[in-house]
Amino acid sequence: MSYYVYIILCEDGSFYTGYTKNVDSRVSLHKRGKGARYTRMHRPKKLVYAEEFSSRAEAMKREKKIKTLSHNQKLQLARSQRKRKRTESAA
Repeated sequence: MSYYVYIILCEDGSFYTGYTKNVDSRVSLHKRGKGARYTRMHRPKKLVYAEEFSSRAEAMKREKKIKTLSHNQKLQLARSQRKRKRTESAA
């Protein structure tokens, strides 16, 4: 079973980072105000990053690492994934 670490951009420009088994379902919960206290106070705007792992432990370790990153580093992470997706779709 796969686990994912994800980053959501909030309406106030802040980021929320979490892990889950189902990214789409979890983001939907956040948008409905049911996901986490942080995203109830900082309304989620959109999913900007997701990374897949084969174990919960790996996903949790990566989530912890991402949470230590600065705002700009998280922004760069999101931008790098967007670039990869564009490159993959062009290939």
